[in-house]
Amino acid sequence: MLTIKEKIQQTGLKATPQRIAVYKEMQNLGHACADMVAENLKESFPSLTVATIYNVLDSFVEVGLLVKRFSSNNKMYFDVNTYDHVHIYDEQMNAYKDYNDPVLVKMVTDYLNNVEIPNFKFRTVDIQILGRQ
Repeated sequence: MLTIKEKIQQTGLKATPQRIAVYKEMQNLGHACADMVAENLKESFPSLTVATIYNVLDSFVEVGLLVKRFSSNNKMYFDVNTYDHVHIYDEQMNAYKDYNDPVLVKMVTDYLNNVEIPNFKFRTVDIQILGRQ
């Protein structure tokens, strides 16, 4: 199993202490926005700004380490699980949970692979179920 440093380096990014800390925190949180990561890292990296953390998270998205999640509270969330899966979004708590339903993902993927959408090329499925506890 790769270390966080090796995983970052494998993408071509430099594994700085800040990047390592941000990715480690994302692994702990699973789904998080830059504010949440900043809050959890403020003691160990007090000079690390939310803007810098957002840029680091965005760079991780570009190399495939994270996936962006759009929320109804107008914050950008990031997800460490980059495989196809379903998300349950609690609108009251503004929180994501993974919901692994390979049958649902396959059903939607198979459907989209067999239908032609004009002027559109299907790439992947991103299923998000909204609700409240």
